[in-house]
Amino acid sequence: MKNRIFYLFLIGFLSLLTSCGTSKSKKHRPDITAYNNTKPVVEKLSDSVFLSGKNSFLKNKQGLWELYVEGDPLEIGFSTGALTDSLLQKQQRIFFSKITDLIPSKFQQKLLRQFLKWYNRKLYLNVPDEYQTEIYGISQYSSNEFDNIAPQYQRGLYLHAAHDIGHALQDLALVGCSSFAAWNEKSEDGNLILARNFDFYVNDAFAENKIVAFIKPKEGFPFMMVTWPGMIGAVSGMNLEGLTVTINASKSKIPLSAKTPISILTREILQHAKNLDEAIAIAKKRKVFVSESIMVGSANDNKAILIEVSPDKMDVYDVPNSDQLICSNHFQGEAFAADKRNLEQIANSHSEYRYERMQELLAETPKVNPEIASEILRNKDGLKNEVLGFGNEKALNQLLAHHGIIFKPKEKLVWISANPFQLGEFVCYDLNSIFDENQNTAKSFQKENLNITKDPFLETVAFQNFKKFKIEDHKLDSILKKKETVSTEFLQHYQALNPNYWVVYYKTGLYFYQKKEFLQAKLNFEKALSHEITTVPQKEEIEKYLKKVKRKLK
Repeated sequence: MKNRIFYLFLIGFLSLLTSCGTSKSKKHRPDITAYNNTKPVVEKLSDSVFLSGKNSFLKNKQGLWELYVEGDPLEIGFSTGALTDSLLQKQQRIFFSKITDLIPSKFQQKLLRQFLKWYNRKLYLNVPDEYQTEIYGISQYSSNEFDNIAPQYQRGLYLHAAHDIGHALQDLALVGCSSFAAWNEKSEDGNLILARNFDFYVNDAFAENKIVAFIKPKEGFPFMMVTWPGMIGAVSGMNLEGLTVTINASKSKIPLSAKTPISILTREILQHAKNLDEAIAIAKKRKVFVSESIMVGSANDNKAILIEVSPDKMDVYDVPNSDQLICSNHFQGEAFAADKRNLEQIANSHSEYRYERMQELLAETPKVNPEIASEILRNKDGLKNEVLGFGNEKALNQLLAHHGIIFKPKEKLVWISANPFQLGEFVCYDLNSIFDENQNTAKSFQKENLNITKDPFLETVAFQNFKKFKIEDHKLDSILKKKETVSTEFLQHYQALNPNYWVVYYKTGLYFYQKKEFLQAKLNFEKALSHEITTVPQKEEIEKYLKKVKRKLK
């Protein structure tokens, strides 16, 4: 990690020498002269209900924020910004505090800012004008608190590439998503059904204010997507034609500059495609800078495909002789069959394991319906129902998801999980009724009779212990970093909170290794290896520590 950060800052320093190449991007603003730039007036009915003309923003009883906006790109941007402004400013504080935690040095933060300006110098050339305009509209409501990072509009643009940049430069394990689709003989009614976990984790606070956005643009199809304040890109969504998009990250090489962010590409597909062919055509137009699988489902085709994209090539993975499609975090198409990075991802990460687990669960399920799909998304066990420990990334439910989502495209129905993770109630929405009605409403759009109940796991002692474990795990990380001393009782309690998770024994082993208590370190490293380790590199690291302590005990 340190080497990667050093590399990042080295590039940042070198970018100071090439700052002349960033002048255009720093001065760039979208052309809004063709639009009415009058800012909307918002009526606040309560702390959780806001109206502005036909547009609305409210928090439902499950804790999901529901946003409805319509108009041209600037109107959508202004209305979104005006309605969500307090949450927008809060979300940016949460995100940038995470950066500060990762990089506490002011000097290194300065280099990072310089690097971002250089790296994003061509970003505006790769984002369609309509989305630049929408980002501009929202950015006018963001705080000036972070103007030292970049001005409001540039900062809004940069944040849409944050996932891609982190993914490309540091290969951060922020995203480990799992998704599947079933149709014909594999779905209960023969119609397409899709489900996915969006395992994007910044911290717990980042997922507190999930937004279910319903957008009716002047050009393109009305659509919904799950998002967060300030984000106009699509990570999970469906349009009124019954076309769905979800994204799954894969292994990337480091590109030399930002191009089209994946979420902007998927937003374009969501807004402007009505079938699989049109989605593929849009994907072919854009150059991306990370590797990603885009699962596209279509009511008009009654099937799903994967559009697999990387900085160098694109492939379409179809399953003509199957009624199901599974996706984790590696490519499956012929174009990437011999790709070195993809093969490493399959061999060393937890992607293949989760892929096989979805295969296993779908094989046990003759016909998929929304309730069964939710059970699969919430599954916490490993292959052959092995107990993995809570939070293990080999599980489909890693207990960190930003959201789980289920689509029934033909019926235009979608279910989104309320907090926490994908454990809360899956709230159902009917796009037909939402976009058919004349909006300006102070009540939730949900179809309560179709909601899927919350996971019973929420009421268990095991879940309460998992929440305590997360707190103690952060404490132990700090203790290890500062090389402090704790009691044996603390370590025993820590392990008892999540006894089947290899991490509790690995970190305890590290603690004893630091204290030169090599026998205790050996016992804990051995116990860690007796559990299901998440990745091959992590297992190899524990094995190296075990060899070291054995040598010291001789």
